[in-house]
Amino acid sequence: EEILEGSFDGLLVTDGTGTVLLMNQSYVRNTGITKAELLGHNVRELINPVWMKNSVALLAIEQRRPVSMWHSTRNGKDIIVTGTPLFSLDNQVKMVVVNTRDMSEITALQEELQKMKKMEKIYQDQLRLGSSPDRDLLDGEIVVGNSKMQQIYLLASKVAPFDVTVLITGESGVGKEMVARYLHRMNPVRSKRDFVAINCAAIPPNLLESELFGYAGGAFTGAHKVGKPGLFEAANGGTLFLDEIGEMDPELQTKLLRALEAKVITRVGSNHPVPLDIRIVAATNKVLSEEVAAGRFREDLYYRLNVVSIKIPPLRERVDEIPALTLRFIAQFNAKYHQDKKLTYDVIREFESHEWRGNIRELKNVVESMVVVSSHEYLEAKDIPWLRPAEKPEDSEEKVTLADMMATTEQEILLNAKKKYKSSRKIAEALGAEQSTIVRKLKKYGIN
Repeated sequence: EEILEGSFDGLLVTDGTGTVLLMNQSYVRNTGITKAELLGHNVRELINPVWMKNSVALLAIEQRRPVSMWHSTRNGKDIIVTGTPLFSLDNQVKMVVVNTRDMSEITALQEELQKMKKMEKIYQDQLRLGSSPDRDLLDGEIVVGNSKMQQIYLLASKVAPFDVTVLITGESGVGKEMVARYLHRMNPVRSKRDFVAINCAAIPPNLLESELFGYAGGAFTGAHKVGKPGLFEAANGGTLFLDEIGEMDPELQTKLLRALEAKVITRVGSNHPVPLDIRIVAATNKVLSEEVAAGRFREDLYYRLNVVSIKIPPLRERVDEIPALTLRFIAQFNAKYHQDKKLTYDVIREFESHEWRGNIRELKNVVESMVVVSSHEYLEAKDIPWLRPAEKPEDSEEKVTLADMMATTEQEILLNAKKKYKSSRKIAEALGAEQSTIVRKLKKYGIN
């Protein structure tokens, strides 16, 4: 018995019928089965459909040879079990020696090794992307690891040298301005002058006209005496990027069309025309053809802007770009905040399963939050905002109420459902609730 207890492996000995004679404490540790449950009992008593569908001792007795098998124990371990029969002089099985070895640690090490290999591949892909011949078409600010985006930038590189008007469409945060700036940089003439951007949705309609076209001295109350040039004049010779063009007031759309057609603008309160030599790039997250059909956007302006159309897919359709983008943002924020944070594969795996309704802008904000908040060198899944545990003061002695426990359970259910079903509609169907209720509760618990 002392020798058995000295073994790190779990050991158990049965007689020729499967009744347990001896066992050590390592067997208890590996299997979660106590000595009281086994000593003097037959292993047949433990067989059940959940965590012990068969017994290696019984198999060894039946097959009269050593038998090995993988087994998941009731305490959640993965072990390898070997049963070796011992024979009497008359060739009958007199005993079976069962050896168990906990493989959980080895399995965990194998999983970590696989994660390291996957992470290494991500870094190698990033290096290969940086040295790709197609890289000559891009610049240091742009990450392209997706075939759709490669085609988009290939089209942009063909269009850039020509002064045609370009309409860029796509959801908010997909990187429309990045493509617009690329068009500007790739134009040998325009790139020598300014790139000027304005978000048409961020400025009230009554102010947007003067921001675009400028105003003459004394044009309205509060105006500068000498007037002020608008963004058209500021971008003259270069590129003017009109973001969220679909939000522009219909009356101002008419004036914009006139400026694009005549290549001349007139400041508010002035009769003096100002000639333009300018490249226009517009962007919107709306479907302008539908806006035209609904009468909210001028059809002639739509066709004037839509000479070349570039549609950027959302990040959830460019999942293969997430690793490269994440690495780029980590490097950017490490430099900004004087950190040296590193990425782990668990973070990448969680990112790749996220919906990213805010697209690249959301990804960038999440990475920035992780770099700033995490206190570890390696960023882990628990550092992701939607998985980050809520912090409680160390001296907090608040009593846990039934409502608190129910809220915690509800939050866990919603988190698990979110990972499995992705959308609030599918979550509602699975949980038998109204979609509006699910949306409200997701918002309540901060689950994006």
